[in-house]
Amino acid sequence: MKRRIWIPCVFSAAIALTLTVSTASHKSHEEVEAFPVRDTIRLNTILTNSMSDSTGLEKMDAAICKYLDQWEIKGASLSIMRNDSLVYSKGYGWADKEAGVRMEPGNILRMASVSKLITATGIMVLQERGLLSLDDKVFGPDGILNDSTFTAAVRDKRIFRITVEDLLRHKGGFTCGLGDPMFSTRDIIRQFKLPEAPDSKTLVKCVLSRRLGFDPGTSQSYSNFGYLLLSLAIEERSGMGYEDFIKEHVLHPAGCFDMHIANNYYPERYPNEVRYYMQSGAEPCEEYNLSGRMVERCYGGSNINALSGAGAWCGSTAELCRFVASIDGRPEIPDIISAESIAAMTEYFDPDTFSLGWNDTKPDGEWTRTGTLAGSSALVKCYPDGECWILITNTGTYRGPYFSKYTSSLFRRCRESFSSTLPRRNMFIRQI
Repeated sequence: MKRRIWIPCVFSAAIALTLTVSTASHKSHEEVEAFPVRDTIRLNTILTNSMSDSTGLEKMDAAICKYLDQWEIKGASLSIMRNDSLVYSKGYGWADKEAGVRMEPGNILRMASVSKLITATGIMVLQERGLLSLDDKVFGPDGILNDSTFTAAVRDKRIFRITVEDLLRHKGGFTCGLGDPMFSTRDIIRQFKLPEAPDSKTLVKCVLSRRLGFDPGTSQSYSNFGYLLLSLAIEERSGMGYEDFIKEHVLHPAGCFDMHIANNYYPERYPNEVRYYMQSGAEPCEEYNLSGRMVERCYGGSNINALSGAGAWCGSTAELCRFVASIDGRPEIPDIISAESIAAMTEYFDPDTFSLGWNDTKPDGEWTRTGTLAGSSALVKCYPDGECWILITNTGTYRGPYFSKYTSSLFRRCRESFSSTLPRRNMFIRQI
């Protein structure tokens, strides 16, 4: 057998970027130096399924294929990292069955609420640079989003007490009693008599006119809307568009060059993006913008693009591993945020308190991040022994967000049987 040789790639030069910031409580015209882009390797252009073919892992492949068949999933991507080394990355099934395209590790998929982990990291980057604090108020004259139109829209004065940390931990007081604002666009158009689907600013004004479900900081309710507000806060304090800031100051420094804010429809997909599917028997739904058209729920049922930092990122599982390696505190790959920020993001309080960006972090060092959209499901699991397993599918299931529990069980079974068989290598560095 021909031996494969791996060598590190050339590091690229860092480019200093200037962010112009003007706020009441932070320095104006702040000059911020970008993190070095440490590695110019584009994982999605070099990884192939054949690189992870192994005579010792056929049974693991069979177990994963059986799992996908059981849940009627057209395709999925799996990447496994050990001690910040990418040891396995493979696609299963179809990336686009109608086009005859098989899933490869270079395909990108909607990662749904895994996006919140990226957004939370962006907040920590801004805090480290002195551009905001987790204690900062979000609304009001001294708040980050101090736009007078937002202030005028507020009916419940408790809104002025919401902090950045409240939003990160889903403690802002926003509930879904009238539906999740990010997924009930049709109802909002009707309720507020809007001429079209609201943009982010209009949506915020609509939601601010409602009462909170509880006093900020006293309870928690999972809130996609809260992470939209964090996306807007990043824009306000960085002076850049949310996607541009995250790419230049979070993802590129982490070695992730092919992550993007997803679009709503199949013709708008990125060149290597998968096709999304609903399970057989799923009924069409009314388009999110009240056009009157009936659409597949995964293509127009919701305004995916408008989710922004709450759930709109798409990327490969391999690059997502690279991102996790850059915020996990391990020494093998330098982190893009400080040890103090990593400790804050992963601090354990109790089983009922959300971590910053992560769904759940346990005292033993197990971290979990899940994501679910119509047409996709994502799970990130970091284990105390240094392994990280990431699976993203391109097909929705009737179990919705509860599907991640079944994928967690799949990971557990595969780790028990196959962890010792995984290759000892690092696909984060270039193969020649």
